[in-house]
Amino acid sequence: MNYLAHLYLAEDSDESLIGNLLGDFVKGRLGEEYSPEIVKGIKTHRKIDAYTDANHNFLACKKLLRPDRRRFAGIIVDLSFDHFLAKNWSQYSNIELSEFTDRVYSVLLNHEQILPQKLRDRLPYMVKDDWLGSYKNLDTIELALNAISKRLNRFEKAKPIKDGLDDIKKNYQEFEQNFNEFFPELITFVEDYRKTNFSQ
Repeated sequence: MNYLAHLYLAEDSDESLIGNLLGDFVKGRLGEEYSPEIVKGIKTHRKIDAYTDANHNFLACKKLLRPDRRRFAGIIVDLSFDHFLAKNWSQYSNIELSEFTDRVYSVLLNHEQILPQKLRDRLPYMVKDDWLGSYKNLDTIELALNAISKRLNRFEKAKPIKDGLDDIKKNYQEFEQNFNEFFPELITFVEDYRKTNFSQ
């Protein structure tokens, strides 16, 4: 899953929001540099990624992509799922998407000193351009794919990522149906994971 989904699945605390986002930026063993609640969020993020990568709806979307894109198919499907979450936000939350994203940006800015440098570098652009809220627009997905393609330009085979939106548009209904089947199952998985691993 991409940024918005991980943040949605976080618990209602600043540290959980931070931890669930940091899973994309913190790799390897977790030491004592972060609080227990942030570590819990990072661990939850990693479990969500593992569950998602093996999910049949997620895999079905990957198969919809053109063969030369499939090496990086997970990136394209992740972004498409954030699009469908943003588009259908009111089905999953009683809080307006703009209110949620404003809170996230505020939390990140207030704790900027503990964020990994890569996230700190991106944060001003994330806030200014409202990355999270604008995922509901396909134009934002296209911009994100273009940016990822440029960052991965050392991989010759990463170039097809840039036009990944073509496959999303071509198979839009199938992507959305797979997301709608998958996301409620993911929510249940996260709830069960927390009860099993973190309940007092």
